[in-house]
Amino acid sequence: MKLNIGVFVDCLRRPIPEGLRLAAEMKVQSFQVFVTKGEMLAANMNRQARADFVKQYKDLGLELSATCGDFGLNFGDDAALKAKEAMLREAVIQTAELESAIMTTHIGSLGDDPSGAREKIIVTNLKRLGDFAASHGVTLATETGLESGTTLRRILERAETKGLGVNYDPANLVMNGIDYLAAVRELFPLIVHTHAKDGVRREGKGREMPLGEGDVNFPVYVGLLTSLGYNGAYTIEREVGEDVVGDTRRAVSFLRRLKPVPPNEASKAKGTK
Repeated sequence: MKLNIGVFVDCLRRPIPEGLRLAAEMKVQSFQVFVTKGEMLAANMNRQARADFVKQYKDLGLELSATCGDFGLNFGDDAALKAKEAMLREAVIQTAELESAIMTTHIGSLGDDPSGAREKIIVTNLKRLGDFAASHGVTLATETGLESGTTLRRILERAETKGLGVNYDPANLVMNGIDYLAAVRELFPLIVHTHAKDGVRREGKGREMPLGEGDVNFPVYVGLLTSLGYNGAYTIEREVGEDVVGDTRRAVSFLRRLKPVPPNEASKAKGTK
């Protein structure tokens, strides 16, 4: 089985054009890019620049699996969200014009919410922005990490909009002590994009690791996603380390060699707790 392997070009710590060329040299299928800063910010990218960018990545044989519109917002903070909501909406429009159907973001933590007031605010904001994204043919995909799969699914389903999905990052869950395999089952079919990232949790602290060196059992994880019908991108995201390009190249090779383990064989595999 051939995976759709992608690279988060910002993580290569190169100018975007150079990052795209590196991704093409690695012979990956797709890439993800931030649209929250610099030349990629919607306000700095007119329609011609967007068309030029599409031509640039297509000429390199790449697909844009998703943009990242993470403006550091907590969807439970009305004032902060509304201050930047216009930027987020412009990023959704930009995503469509860059010929991607997915924009990932973080929605913030539900935190201690015994009254349910914060969840209600998050749901209201997700409904409004999810409807807006859907009207432009875009799925706003919230990244996993701070909430369990059950909690996140409840929030997304309460919003009752077709414009929401999940950007699944197993390492974020591992680093926060959440069962990443159970969360796959809980969140599918809302999963529209994934990050190929690894991590560990030791003595109550999470730490990102090079792909294949952490506690994410990728053969089992990919096997589970495949069995459920996921055929989207596995975008390599290496946020730390002194040799991010080397780590990314090794991650590409790791994923190319990977042999998914079917769920019915997963119990025989190491690290399937």
